[in-house]
Amino acid sequence: MTTYAALLRGINVGGARKVPMAELRTLMEGLGHTGVRSHLQSGQAVFTAGHGDEESLAAELTAAIEKHFGFPVDVIVRDHAYLAAIADACPFPAAELEAKQLHVTYFSQPVDADRFAAIDQPAFLPEEFRLGDRALYLYAPNGLGRSKLAEQLARPRVNKGLIATTRNWNTVVKLVEMTAGE
Repeated sequence: MTTYAALLRGINVGGARKVPMAELRTLMEGLGHTGVRSHLQSGQAVFTAGHGDEESLAAELTAAIEKHFGFPVDVIVRDHAYLAAIADACPFPAAELEAKQLHVTYFSQPVDADRFAAIDQPAFLPEEFRLGDRALYLYAPNGLGRSKLAEQLARPRVNKGLIATTRNWNTVVKLVEMTAGE
């Protein structure tokens, strides 16, 4: 049995594209997953599975969500070892920063620097980003909502062919803790 985190992209807890976390947990339990727990109301759930891998579990959950809720939702599934490695590899001094200043964008597949070559990083300083394993670390000192660099990084031409979903540092750390097991 392996413990995973499911990261849902672009859902709301109210209004359009509503995916209530209690319904999501029930749906995941119906797929045979155990220990299903959600974190906050913004699209992350932790579960244990005795079958599949990250890609097949993401595909299974994506199909089940669309069938149940009636609209597609992109899902990335990552195991504890990956989530812990991403937190450990942070190139920024996470302990010295506020959680709102540091974010990780998780990608559905590996990315390379060529994808981001058109972004003039020095023009956005003091904001910065660094690439990791299927992830991007973003330092945005004034928060994600005010980040001009985040706007550039989220453009469709940059993320073409990828599922990309971003979490603040508090959530990154919490998902590591939640997937660590009992």
